[in-house]
Amino acid sequence: MDRATYDVVVVGGGAAGLRAAIAAAEANPAASIAIVSKVYPMRSHTVSAEGGTAAVLRDYDSFDLHCFDTIKGSDYLADQDAVEFFVSKCPEEIVQLEHWGCPWSRDPDGRVSQRAFGGMSVKRTVFAADKVGFHILHALFQTTMKFDNIHRLDEFFVTDLIREGNAAAGVTALDMRGGELVRITSKAVVLATGGCGRIYEFTTNGFIKTGDGMALAYRAGVALKDMEFVQFHPTALPGTGILITEAARGEGGYLINKDGERFLKRYVPEKMELGPRDILSRSIMSEIREGRAFDGPYGHYIGLDLRHLGEGTINTKLPMVRELAEKYVGIDPVNELIPVRPGQHYIMGGVATNARGETSVPGLYAVGETACVSINGANRLGSNSLSECLVFGTSTGRAVAEYVRKKDWPSGAAAKEAVLAEEARIYDGFLKRERGSETVAGVRKEMQQLMERDVGIYRTEAGLREACARLVSLRERFAGIGIADKERVFNTELTTVLELDYMLEVATAIAHSALGREESRGAHSRTDFPKRDDARFLNHTLAFRADGAPRIEYLPVTITRWQPAARVY
Repeated sequence: MDRATYDVVVVGGGAAGLRAAIAAAEANPAASIAIVSKVYPMRSHTVSAEGGTAAVLRDYDSFDLHCFDTIKGSDYLADQDAVEFFVSKCPEEIVQLEHWGCPWSRDPDGRVSQRAFGGMSVKRTVFAADKVGFHILHALFQTTMKFDNIHRLDEFFVTDLIREGNAAAGVTALDMRGGELVRITSKAVVLATGGCGRIYEFTTNGFIKTGDGMALAYRAGVALKDMEFVQFHPTALPGTGILITEAARGEGGYLINKDGERFLKRYVPEKMELGPRDILSRSIMSEIREGRAFDGPYGHYIGLDLRHLGEGTINTKLPMVRELAEKYVGIDPVNELIPVRPGQHYIMGGVATNARGETSVPGLYAVGETACVSINGANRLGSNSLSECLVFGTSTGRAVAEYVRKKDWPSGAAAKEAVLAEEARIYDGFLKRERGSETVAGVRKEMQQLMERDVGIYRTEAGLREACARLVSLRERFAGIGIADKERVFNTELTTVLELDYMLEVATAIAHSALGREESRGAHSRTDFPKRDDARFLNHTLAFRADGAPRIEYLPVTITRWQPAARVY
């Protein structure tokens, strides 16, 4: 196949992409929809989500309370109209997944179970043991198979957007199995490629999360919004970065230091282990810096104590936690502490969109972690992310179905030009370049260590300026990377280079966005500007690609009913 044509191309086969494809197929049965994914959809990173997905389902809860928790958690940087829309749509997505076969955990009375999660005022998180992402992805993937108008292109690596005039008109993609570059013409493109965690050295993210969709939109002139807000999850396994779900604390687990103390009483006494992720991550780092952490083969860590929960609760509600601890650190949480420390987990920022997934480029949409609506602001509350994929996947799918019904087919001339340009860039450029002193592994490792050190949990002006300058140097060195493998079929060395190209774009946007925000808010903690500054920075950051440093602009936060207040837990 050297070319293909569909009404809609969805790039990415995780929860957001699958939900968008289903919604589009339902809304416009005549539309042909392609899901283009660089991995088999069931290998998408959604499968790794463990803890749950948020929705108001009980009498003790309310939409206003879910809104307030989300807005407060965001350190008042979330757009409140988007949050209100999001919260109102979460329950119907839970019910819809139930109808599609997602096996939610149940209370003895038969109702869908809900557990506590950090930053939430009440038990609001729906779960399926601690394998909720696995079950949601299965339900969505199997549902896509019911639609004759949904087609899959598995193991196709998207290299560029095709645009005709200013509008999206498809993508170019490497057929990894066949080794050919393909032009896929469409009336609209939905970017749903997940986050960019692999730009950091220690992350809970899978190897496929390299910021592809963010970089594609950025290169097309769309702003990346609020990229400085990078979430670090408090509980990742040292050495591997594998996530130990927040559900472990939602079910009553403790975080303790080497003195056996539940140290969070010093930081978030009202919430303790159910404080928001940004505050807990900084609290753990403070314990490490002040010498109250355990010392292990992979550095300092804190203990996650589940022993008091008992084997029955762990096996019933946290079976994957036990499995991960036994397999990857060789301990049984029924009897021993699980070693944990903060690891990069999620990016609150992303491609600037509205609640319908629309970007500034006609026909180009983004959804899920790739996008920034924004409901997460400066810090996302745990269990809102899967709900975000579902709610905005639905609204984006419906919006794109409406768009393509009215949109004429592109002529195809732009697609021909695009594939020729990409063939020259990839085959005549990267593939023919001989391997020298610069390697993809070497440049990538330096980038990851740089981001970890200077654009991590704590930041300073000096460190951020160093990061911005070093990223320029790394971009120059990237131009000298050669490829030893000259074959085209399943050339993972080639796709790794293309992923690094994307990562360098996104890392630059993050570093410059962080440098410009001279305050501390949510996950963005500047030791040289320790206070929140609403007078100057109650705004979203917009980073636009430019020659040299990104162009930074600001956009006011939308406030409806909840005025900014001190964020105290």
